[in-house]
Amino acid sequence: RVEAFRDAASAMEQEKEILLEMIHNIQNSQDMRHISEGEREELNLTANRLMGRTLTVEVSVETIRNAQQQESLLHATKMIDEIVNKLLDDLEDAKMRLMSLYGACTSDVPAGPIDQKFQSVVIGCAIEDQKKIKRRLETLLRNLENSEKSITLLEHQKSSVRQSCNSKQN
Repeated sequence: RVEAFRDAASAMEQEKEILLEMIHNIQNSQDMRHISEGEREELNLTANRLMGRTLTVEVSVETIRNAQQQESLLHATKMIDEIVNKLLDDLEDAKMRLMSLYGACTSDVPAGPIDQKFQSVVIGCAIEDQKKIKRRLETLLRNLENSEKSITLLEHQKSSVRQSCNSKQN
């Protein structure tokens, strides 16, 4: 029963992350640009209210770690945080580095290179921490992918508007 309880709490923790990501994606979706100002404001208010309510829920499953596992977790988290902090400087490089970290966490054959140093650090972490690190990297990569799609759509819209303006001038 203890393990079932921990599993249920862990599932709730993951569900909270998923809900927050969904609300964030709705707030930043392209569809929000195609609705009236009033509807957009109402949706944003609802999304902010739901985000606030979701953030009031605290679910935590503590992982028992030895000193070496604690050190490995801190080191792995630091490595990910360093890449995230440099994200805005070089989006493409950060994405490639995150993909190599993710490749180090998966048992599947990754499409790109594997960060061997990160892999050895993650192996030193507790199993539960390894799963959390992998989920964090998946979320970061998914958010990057969604951001790139939004940027591409915006660039396409800008070029369409420029072409339209240029053809009207001619």
